[in-house]
Amino acid sequence: MPGIVGIITQRPSDECQRLVKSMVISMEHEPFYDSGTHSEMGIYAGWVAHGDSFAAGQVFFNEEKDIALLFSGECFADPETGAELKRKGHELGEAAGSWLVHFYEEQGDRFFEKLNGLFSGLLIDKKRNRVFLFNDRYGIERIYYYEAEGEFYFASEAKALLRILPKLRQFDDEGVVQYLAFGCTLEWRTLFKDIQVLPGGSAWSFENAKCQKRKYFSPETWEAQPVLTAERFESEFQETFKSILPRYFESESKIGVSLTGGLDTRMIMACRPDSTRDLVCYTFSGEKGLTLDDRLAAQVARSCGLEHRLLRIGSDFFSDFAVHADRTVYLTDGCFGILGAHEAYFNGQARRLAPMRLTGNFGSEVLRGVSTFKPLELSQDLLSSEFRCAVDSSVREFSDSEEHAVTFAAFQEIPWNLFGSVAACRSQVTFRTPYLDNELVTLAYRAPERLRKSSLLASRLVKANEAVLSEIPTDRGFVSDNSGLGFLFRRLFAEATFKIDYYNSEGLPHGLSRLDPVLRRVSSGMGILGLHKYLPYRHWFRRELAGYVHDKLTGPQIRTMPFWNSGFLQRMAHAHIHGRKNYVREINAVLALEAVERLLFRDLSHEPSHQSNSRIERFATEPVLTR
Repeated sequence: MPGIVGIITQRPSDECQRLVKSMVISMEHEPFYDSGTHSEMGIYAGWVAHGDSFAAGQVFFNEEKDIALLFSGECFADPETGAELKRKGHELGEAAGSWLVHFYEEQGDRFFEKLNGLFSGLLIDKKRNRVFLFNDRYGIERIYYYEAEGEFYFASEAKALLRILPKLRQFDDEGVVQYLAFGCTLEWRTLFKDIQVLPGGSAWSFENAKCQKRKYFSPETWEAQPVLTAERFESEFQETFKSILPRYFESESKIGVSLTGGLDTRMIMACRPDSTRDLVCYTFSGEKGLTLDDRLAAQVARSCGLEHRLLRIGSDFFSDFAVHADRTVYLTDGCFGILGAHEAYFNGQARRLAPMRLTGNFGSEVLRGVSTFKPLELSQDLLSSEFRCAVDSSVREFSDSEEHAVTFAAFQEIPWNLFGSVAACRSQVTFRTPYLDNELVTLAYRAPERLRKSSLLASRLVKANEAVLSEIPTDRGFVSDNSGLGFLFRRLFAEATFKIDYYNSEGLPHGLSRLDPVLRRVSSGMGILGLHKYLPYRHWFRRELAGYVHDKLTGPQIRTMPFWNSGFLQRMAHAHIHGRKNYVREINAVLALEAVERLLFRDLSHEPSHQSNSRIERFATEPVLTR
C-alpha cells in the first residue's frame, strides 16, 4: 500500500539510510509503484506511491528548498487560496503537490486544520528547525509508530517497522483481545506489541530531539454546532453535496466509478459534473449470474450514457485462495482477514480499467447512521479460558461508551473497523469517496433527528438532480415515489430478500444450519429477482475451500497459539464443512491471526512481492537487524 516511512534519530547516517531503504522495500508490493528516499536534519524518510497518483511527483519543495514535504494520499485544494496556488504551480511547471508547501508557507501552523482529504505527511521546515508528522482528521491514512530511547520510527504499514525492529514481532495481548471481540483493534491500538497508530487529526512536531504531540482537530468542534431545521438542512445538504462533488471527479488519470444498487453511488451519479469525461463504471460480482447490484448498476450507467463492466470472481480465486488470503492479511497488516481475500483481487481488475476508484463508501455510516460494528460473539468453545474472560470484559467496557452518531461513524467505526477494506483497495487503486469530505461531515452533525436515519434526503437529492435515476429502484426498494402500497411492498420484499440472502451467505445461526439445503434453494430461486450478496464464504468454506479450511485448522502451528482451545479446532472444521454449524467468523479469526504470526513475525525474510499470473512471487532478502 502506498505511504511514507521514516526514522528520527541521532544514529549514524549510513545505518539509518539502509534501514529506511529496507522499510521502503517492505511496502513495494506492485511493479506500478514509485518510491524514493529523502534525508536531512537527522530525519531519514522514504515514500511509496502509485506511479500515476497525486503523490508520485514527490519530494515536494518550495523554491528555496528549505521546506520539504513527503506525502501519502490526496488533499483537495481550498476553493480560494488552494486553487490559486495550484494554478500558479501548474504555470511554473511544479509537481502537482507543491502547492501544499506554498500553502504551509502562507498558513504556518494553521496549515494542517485547513487540509481536506485523506492523507498523511512528513513536513521538514529547515527555516524553523522543526519537523511535523501529520494525518487527516479521521486517521484513514494510517501512520504506525514506535518510540524508545529518544528515537522515533514511523510507517504507513506496520510491517515496515517489524521489518527493521525484530523485537516488535510479538502480539499485543490487548490488541488481540479487541480483535477477537470486535474484529478490529480500538483506540489506535494495534495487534503488535509496542506499536501504536497516530490518532486522527494529529500534527506532531519534532524539535531538538523532543516530540510535541498535539491534535489540530477534535470532533467536539463539530459536535458543538447548532442543529438546523429540516428544511434548512435539506437545502444546505443539496448545495454542499453538489459543490464538493466536482473535486472528486478531477483527475489526470481515468476514473472508475464503483457502482452498486444503493443510494450513495446513485447520489454521486445524479450530481456528477456536466464536464465529466472518460469515466467507466463497474460492479464487483460473483462467479456467474446477476446480483441485484449488477442489474441496478447497469441500469444507472446506461441512463447516464456510460460504459458498465462486471468484474467477476474467476476460478483462479479458488485455485489460488491460499495466496489471496495471505496477500490480504499481509497487505493490510492483519486489519483485513480471510473474509476479505476478494478485495485486492477485485481492485486489481478495477485498476486495469482505471487507476482511480470513486466509491460511495461510508455514505450510509456518515449520513444515515448505518453501522455494521458489533461484537463478533465468537463461540466460547473456541477461546482459551484466559482470552475468553478478557474478550467478555472488552465487549462490556466498549458497549458502555456513548458517542455522537456521526463521531462514532467518522472517527471510530470507519478508521478502526472498516480500515482493512480501504487498505486492501488502496494497494491497487487510488481510493476516493466524497462522504468523508470535511464540508459534508461537518454538515452531517447539524442534521435534525428525524432526518438523521432517513433515506428521504438522499432520494430527494437524486430526484432533484437526475429524475430518471430516481425511477430506478435501489437495492432496498426506494424510488422517486416513496409512498403508498407499492412502495411498502417493495420495501418489505427488499428487506425480506436481503435477510434471506444474509443468512444464506454468512449469518445462518447454528440452530438453523440443518435447514441450509432449503435456504439455498429459496435463495437460488431469488436469482431472477436479484440476489443481494455475491461472496458466500460460508458455502465456499464448505465446498470449494473445504480442503484449505481443514488443512489450516488442523495444522500444528495453529494449535500452539495461546488464544485457542486447541481441542476445539478440528471439531469446528468438521462441523462447518459438514453443515452442522456455521463457524465462518471463527474460521476467519483463527486463520487471520495465524497468517499474521506466520507472515509478519516468523517469515519476514520472505516477503510477498509483485503479483504475477494471479500468484504471489516470493523473494528472499537478508534480514535487517537493529540494536
